[in-house]
Amino acid sequence: MAEHLPKAEWTQRADLARLVDALGADSVRWVGGCVRDTLLGITPNDIDCATPHRPGAVIDKCRAAGIRTVPTGIDHGTITAILDGGPVEVTTLRRDVSTDGRRATVAFADDWREDAARRDFTINALYADPVTLELSDYFGGFADLTARRVRFIGEAEDRIREDHLRILRYFRFQARFGDALDEEAVHACQSLASTLKGLSRERVAMELLAILSLPDPIQTIDLMAELGVLEVILPEARAPERASLKALVAQENAQAHQPNEIRRLAALLPAVPSVAETVAARLRLSKAQRARLVCAAGRTPTDAEAPRALAYREGLDGAIDRLLLTASDSASLSGWQVPQLPLKGGEIVARGIGKGPEVARILRAVERRWIEEQFPPRERVEALLEEELAAR
Repeated sequence: MAEHLPKAEWTQRADLARLVDALGADSVRWVGGCVRDTLLGITPNDIDCATPHRPGAVIDKCRAAGIRTVPTGIDHGTITAILDGGPVEVTTLRRDVSTDGRRATVAFADDWREDAARRDFTINALYADPVTLELSDYFGGFADLTARRVRFIGEAEDRIREDHLRILRYFRFQARFGDALDEEAVHACQSLASTLKGLSRERVAMELLAILSLPDPIQTIDLMAELGVLEVILPEARAPERASLKALVAQENAQAHQPNEIRRLAALLPAVPSVAETVAARLRLSKAQRARLVCAAGRTPTDAEAPRALAYREGLDGAIDRLLLTASDSASLSGWQVPQLPLKGGEIVARGIGKGPEVARILRAVERRWIEEQFPPRERVEALLEEELAAR
């Protein structure tokens, strides 16, 4: 007897029904994460569907139904339909023509099983009819999902050789959906760990940060270290640093802070800003991510002495990162907004001080005392200015 997708709220959406009508109910199936997560009772973040229609036909059919589309990945068969309830990716059935471990050359296909065969894990190769919600399961994905087993489709080593990033994807999916480890998958990840060196740093960073953003990545990170995978992508993460990550996760939980992947990456590095700079460059992190990582690497035990002063200098996120990383109390920052010094250089000039470095010196002196006094109101700042001017 065929299994069916539960009638989750998203499966009843009117805008999705409109998309299905546009493409033809017999030519579209929900696929991937939305099917997997719904079967697990998790509300999916994204809705994806597959179709034998070629991208041009998808665009034409959607246009005829008044649905706007964006060719987000048209070369690989993906069109994004813009719906009231959120965007939906519509991807033409595909088959791999060639792979080199970093990228695949694909051709469009007409066979659902052929499309499923090119996916990574059995639990990601489940399709659901949009009308009947009946599942199409070509490789035992439903049984694996029920057993909380993450298993490659076909031979694990073959699938990893097609795309080396699947090593990191295995650890991420195992952490989210797996119980017992699949021995074949673990052996393949270990034996092919060195292939990760050939991937773009952006792709590696994307998966590493996704792992670190999980509620509790410690066991997964330790397993990656044990199998020699972590050493390839983050050699700085030695045993002491992994212990720091464990301590950080405990602090996040104890102080009720949401996980942050950059903060956790900082825990896996020595507390040395130059090392953080090197890693940020290697992983091609964004400017904002790099700044946050370097800030966290500058943590010291004295951060706990004045959390609000720290937040004024480094920003709220930076201060919280450093406090958590040093096992310090961040409660004084809860709901607190970083203030602005209620004094401008022009006010000092108006008091008879000529424009130039002396104005900046006085401003810094007032600011320093204002911080030391825990950000008193404007009246006190005026008094501090008077004292500085008198001392001058």
